[in-house]
Amino acid sequence: MHLAQKTNGRFVLAAAALAGALLVACGGGGGGSGTTVVTEPPPVVLPPVNGPAWLGFGADAQHTAVAQIATQDLARIRWRTAVDMAPQYSPQGYLLVHYGSPAITSKNTVLVPVKRLSQDGYMVRAVIGYTGELLWEMQTDYVMPPHRWTPSFNVTLTSANRMIVPALGGRVLYRDNPDSGGVSAQSAAFYGNAAYDANKAAFDANVFVNTPITADSQGNIYFGFTALPGAPAGLRGGVARIGADGKGSWVAATVLTGDAEIDKAATNSAPALSQDQKTLYVAVNGPREKGYLLALDAATLTLKSKALLIDPQTAQSARVSDDSTASPTVGPDGDVFFGVLETTYAQHNARGWLLHFNAGLTQTKTPGSFGWDDTASIVPASMVPGYKGSSQYLITTKYNNYGRAGSGDSKNKVALLDPNAAQADFIAPGVQVMKEVLTILGVTPDPNYPGGVVEWCINTAAVDPFTKSILVNSEDGWLYRWDLTTNTLSQKVRLTSGLGESYTPTAIGADGTVYAINNAMLFAVGK
Repeated sequence: MHLAQKTNGRFVLAAAALAGALLVACGGGGGGSGTTVVTEPPPVVLPPVNGPAWLGFGADAQHTAVAQIATQDLARIRWRTAVDMAPQYSPQGYLLVHYGSPAITSKNTVLVPVKRLSQDGYMVRAVIGYTGELLWEMQTDYVMPPHRWTPSFNVTLTSANRMIVPALGGRVLYRDNPDSGGVSAQSAAFYGNAAYDANKAAFDANVFVNTPITADSQGNIYFGFTALPGAPAGLRGGVARIGADGKGSWVAATVLTGDAEIDKAATNSAPALSQDQKTLYVAVNGPREKGYLLALDAATLTLKSKALLIDPQTAQSARVSDDSTASPTVGPDGDVFFGVLETTYAQHNARGWLLHFNAGLTQTKTPGSFGWDDTASIVPASMVPGYKGSSQYLITTKYNNYGRAGSGDSKNKVALLDPNAAQADFIAPGVQVMKEVLTILGVTPDPNYPGGVVEWCINTAAVDPFTKSILVNSEDGWLYRWDLTTNTLSQKVRLTSGLGESYTPTAIGADGTVYAINNAMLFAVGK
């Protein structure tokens, strides 16, 4: 048995058989007496951590998902905790619930977004990264926007270590110094706290944060929201900003696009910032799943440019689905990548496309051959010793080929793609797509599709330049390390027995621990 004791911000694991130097009186025959001095063994002190923070979905404001520290070996599950206390499975046994990515502070506090109830009911649990021991938990009043698949509830960190989560009525809750307990949360509304206080019930019933929150290095935050007809203060669904000074602003998606069919930010799609943080990229859509990618001035939310999202095979509108978590990714050279579904379901085996634009959204570049429910991760070209191309960086995405759709054969892969080289698409040969640099097939046979394997299960994959590997989760219940030097799955650890589920993120802690979600649980994997 061990006791856990908090001392000056460090956690000490002490043997509890004895507490301190204990004097034990021993009675003897004939009235003799004596004492025995027993000394407690020295406590085990967990070393303090001061590493790189993982700020939320995709690790940073560009959603590159690139680690700043080497990951630990996938030797064992150190701890696990629920991200859903009442998971709701479909009649077929699938878990069609999107779960938010953990955020991890530089001191290795893991901030876990948790769904508490079968429907609404969310909280954040802060746990010690090394042990999983609870530091504090915070209930929220957040309510989901209208949805089909359950949307994600996300937590975000700013560079100043402020934690931010969505709240009821389109507001946000923020809490400073999340490495310590006893700090109260405060709230802010992008349309003004006074307006909210004057009409709480109407705002609560009609206005919903519907994307993860993105923060810049100055503490300004950005997110999408939806507003039902008749929402107070003239609100219409769109994009919101709350400055580090507390001042809020917003602009309607219909106004930004000039398109009456577009009524909100795309649900689950996190806004992204350019490398210089002057441009905000946001996906917007409407009921018919027509969508645009917008480039906005990050300070004023005025429109810089827009791109109607087009299927490269049909030259018609692609579909931006609220069942997806695809978010824009910004490359080191400023190029922007965003995943969509094809115009007609299964025409591209339900893989969709990874659309590719220049920074100004004025030039459409070579797309990737997969885009459904996936946010591209950035892979420095130096991670691939065998790469002979000229690109500064490569792109990694899921590359499932669904057996249930079109001509899919269930040979589900993960791919490493060259954004500046092309090949003919293997499904639609008339379309040029990003050239495959490496691909790797899943491991576990799919009993429903002879010759096929179980789907990969990632919506943003953590990239580790230090070990030249990518951390990928599978619906077979295993977490794998994809070694890019050998193009092998060099390490693995079993998380669960596996199931069909919405795609999930992998993340990396300040001490190199790897985090993955499978079957409504967050797993901490390391040495």
